[in-house]
Amino acid sequence: MKKKFDDWNKSKKHIHDTGSNKLYHEREIWWCALGVNIGFEQDGTSKDAERPALVLKGFSKDVCLVVPLTTSVKKNPYHFALGKVDGKDAFVILSQIRLVDTRRFVNKIGVVDKDMFQKIRKVIKDLL
Repeated sequence: MKKKFDDWNKSKKHIHDTGSNKLYHEREIWWCALGVNIGFEQDGTSKDAERPALVLKGFSKDVCLVVPLTTSVKKNPYHFALGKVDGKDAFVILSQIRLVDTRRFVNKIGVVDKDMFQKIRKVIKDLL
């Protein structure tokens, strides 16, 4: 599949120049402009290269650790069932944890309950 890196670079410059940092909290799910990435790195899937991501940990008002979500069902230790997000079954892609600038956040779409969040954190710790 041919990736449109040049289109994403234009979008990324726009986000950098005009985006604003969002107020966020751990456990929130945001549409996040992850972009077009190399190889098997998780891309955004919409026309704007966005995908839902779960905020795992905040480091400052500007950056936080997120894990992307998918609706693809895969039976491996790197996909963990999250439940319904925007009416669809969602899974966290544990192998794709990354640090993002909060200017990448588009809009908040939900919050994961405390018990589920703790299960996800435990699975991540066990993988490391």
